[in-house]
Amino acid sequence: MSRANDIYRTLCKMYPEVHCELNYQNHFQLLIAVVLSAQTTDASVNKVTPNLFQRFPDADALGRAEFSEVHALIRTIGLANTKAKNIIALSRKLAIEKKGIVPSDFVYLVSLPGVGRKSANVILGEAFRIPALPVDTHVLRVSFRLGLSKEDRPEKVEQDIGALYPQSEWYGLHLRLIHFGRYFCRAKNPDCHLCPFTDFCQYYTKNHPQL
Repeated sequence: MSRANDIYRTLCKMYPEVHCELNYQNHFQLLIAVVLSAQTTDASVNKVTPNLFQRFPDADALGRAEFSEVHALIRTIGLANTKAKNIIALSRKLAIEKKGIVPSDFVYLVSLPGVGRKSANVILGEAFRIPALPVDTHVLRVSFRLGLSKEDRPEKVEQDIGALYPQSEWYGLHLRLIHFGRYFCRAKNPDCHLCPFTDFCQYYTKNHPQL
């Protein structure tokens, strides 16, 4: 437990101010941006969403959109075909069932096309500040390397991390783990020579055996 606390204190010093790097102006835009961000960088999503949201500003408009037009607007991001279908379908469902209002309901969120556990947790934490621990590839990688979890399934990692920290720290921790994994503890060529966690990092121990 003390190591977990030390990790978080160090991450807070490294990243005192953290925020979601997706650009959005309301909960609906956040939801769409999060769905588009799967297996794609936030920077890539931020390039396509201004035109997308200008053309389709709400769930009603996007739910009635033609696939070809939506696809053309997001074609530069990964999995554009599937994502175009999903954001149209989820917008239609949201417009019909919730009058276009994104609810703070995990079960409902994961019922939307293209919204999985991680995406729903992002919405709960970012939009509503409900304690949540979204686990993406960065959180998964860093958690294993730093020994916060030995699991490789996001849901199990979420449970392991959640047991180590109070709920009030969950979302801030998640953002710091993402920043650390995205810019420092990368999948390839991490900055091990600058890392404060080399004493117990499994990646460092494996790749830098003591002579």
